[in-house]
Amino acid sequence: MIRRNRRPDWRRIKTLRSYTIDEAANVLHVHRNAVRYWIKKCGLPALTDRRPHLIHGAELVAFLKHRREARRRKCESGQFFCLKCRKPQTPAAGMVDYEAISASRGALVGMCPVCETLMRRFVSQARLDAVARESRLQIAHRQGSLEDTAMATPNCHFRDEDQACPNTMPRTSALSAPTSRT
Repeated sequence: MIRRNRRPDWRRIKTLRSYTIDEAANVLHVHRNAVRYWIKKCGLPALTDRRPHLIHGAELVAFLKHRREARRRKCESGQFFCLKCRKPQTPAAGMVDYEAISASRGALVGMCPVCETLMRRFVSQARLDAVARESRLQIAHRQGSLEDTAMATPNCHFRDEDQACPNTMPRTSALSAPTSRT
């Protein structure tokens, strides 16, 4: 079974070739009814006076590029793209957290004011001052990994019985509790 792609890739089309509807659908990994829909409703130019209908490769490439550019939305400064709302949003109350990924790069994290999901935008360390002027920026310190801690195992119940786990109550057993016999 062929995996159908949601976004047809225009780079798969040869511009100097003409395609039938089925050939164009196979090359782009879309259903042939999608190509027919593009011809009838979306304005894809095709030679429909004879059968099989032919589509020029250059016109198909131009159509797909225009279609993709029409759907793209550029984020302005201070905006993040919300994947749930599918549009650029300004973070709620202008609050943005910065999480360092490496020494020169990090992720800005803000909350969408509409759907309250987390939005991320990657930024270089050099642009951090400009972002701080536009919003209330908080730099979150990266949490250390388990290797960086003094006690690397979080499963302290796997230790020997005689060793106590820090930050936990000592284990008491129902068998070791004194019982009164009368």
